[in-house]
Amino acid sequence: MKHRPVVLKFGTGILAREGGCSLDTTQFGRLCADIAALSAEGIPCVVVSSAAVAAGVDAMGLQKRPADLAGKQACAAVGQPALMGAYTRHLAPHGLRPAQLLLTHDDIFNEGRRRNASVTLNRLLASPGIIPIINENDSVAVEELRFGDNDRLSAEVAKLLNARLLILLTSADGLLAKASRNSKPARIPVVTDIAEAFRHVTPEKGEHSTGGMKAKLQAVQTAVSAGVETVIAHGRKKDQISSAVSGLDVGTRFPIGKNRKHS
Repeated sequence: MKHRPVVLKFGTGILAREGGCSLDTTQFGRLCADIAALSAEGIPCVVVSSAAVAAGVDAMGLQKRPADLAGKQACAAVGQPALMGAYTRHLAPHGLRPAQLLLTHDDIFNEGRRRNASVTLNRLLASPGIIPIINENDSVAVEELRFGDNDRLSAEVAKLLNARLLILLTSADGLLAKASRNSKPARIPVVTDIAEAFRHVTPEKGEHSTGGMKAKLQAVQTAVSAGVETVIAHGRKKDQISSAVSGLDVGTRFPIGKNRKHS
């Protein structure tokens, strides 16, 4: 590989239509074009993707997302093939193919299984035209459905691969400073002390997000402590991925260095 890989985390909020009950094909087209642009520059990409449940709600003809865990797992089982089908259709015009990896947190934290995952991922990254697409194995595991929306998993994957950059795409411009009486929330361009950044976390999160900004900052801590620079950026704005990789001022950047010491 010419470069260390970039890990991209796509949450349900940026892959699904409003309501979280079907996939947003326009978004898939744009994001896959962004992936293709990086690939054309010789930068390997790994995607950690949510939205299997949203795809399953649509495929099963349901009116809304199930509230119970078993219902969500059933939707994930039906929706995962549809999710991969969306990646297949939108990567194909760029000469790329997705490779599916369904992981549980045991696959990351068990030494032997972690080694196997690492070997497989590195072989895929060395294969021309292949884009690994990772998701939590939601039909049998419950961690992502209950807690993290794949934020935690994406940080562990970035750590596993010694990635050059982790980009967490969300429905916000990045970490926003808490609003005061006389001002609106403002984007924080750079954070050099993650522990201090938690004071800006508010309880609000997207309707179908399971983690919110707190989970993203926890993922940032994991990544930065392992030497992986991280950016939280808006997944529905153009050129966020290419700008983040180029070091431009988008979202909130968490450089290694001082952050690494504090984590």
